[in-house]
Amino acid sequence: MTIEHTRTVLLTGAAGGLGAAFARALVASGRRVVLVDRNREKLEALAAELGPSTHPVLLDISDAAAVDALPSRIPAEFQPIDVLFNNAGHDIGGRTPFAEGSPDDWTAIIETNLIGLMRMTRAFLPAMVARNHGHILNIASINAVRIVPDMAAYSTSKAGVHMFTQTLRGELAETAIRVTEFQPGLVRTGIILTRYRGDEAKAKAYFDQFEMAMDPEDVARCAIFALDQPPHMQIAEMMMLPVNRY
Repeated sequence: MTIEHTRTVLLTGAAGGLGAAFARALVASGRRVVLVDRNREKLEALAAELGPSTHPVLLDISDAAAVDALPSRIPAEFQPIDVLFNNAGHDIGGRTPFAEGSPDDWTAIIETNLIGLMRMTRAFLPAMVARNHGHILNIASINAVRIVPDMAAYSTSKAGVHMFTQTLRGELAETAIRVTEFQPGLVRTGIILTRYRGDEAKAKAYFDQFEMAMDPEDVARCAIFALDQPPHMQIAEMMMLPVNRY
């Protein structure tokens, strides 16, 4: 199986639990990876672990000017970007009834999960169109297509990712650019701990109520599968769930 058509990947949210699993799987598969994250300490540690096949970029995707300038910051040896892997996202302040939640919290969720993802795509897509080559892989969520009370902002952001991805796929249907959406269910990552602003007891109780969760590596295997398909084929959507969910 050749990976030449997906040789270089730009991965956002690279230093988080899911992102780090993606990064390790991508490097293990022989790909070069531009690691983008806003957490300097975790980003530098991951880049040191994975070595010269990676290039770290400290960046918050909600920073519009920084995102717009990002293509010019990537070294020549990591260009062109074959795959834009839009993984960054959060739910800080989430799992709260909308009437009780903070407007600043839900605004920040949408600015990162949806607007940041769209702006990142806009920064790299024109070059893909010009080359008639590329792959956009967006991490949405099961929340994109199923109602979950007390998660209005997060679910709205992911539903937006779902529709954006579908629309983008339609716009690019006459090109060789592939567009993939992942809809993971519960994954055992730090997103729940950050949601509760570091409250470990709340994070543990959240996972405990479901009894079972996927590991980041489970989703990473699916990502490699999607990328490894031949250039004429795209995995349009993939939903993955723990076996005790439906």
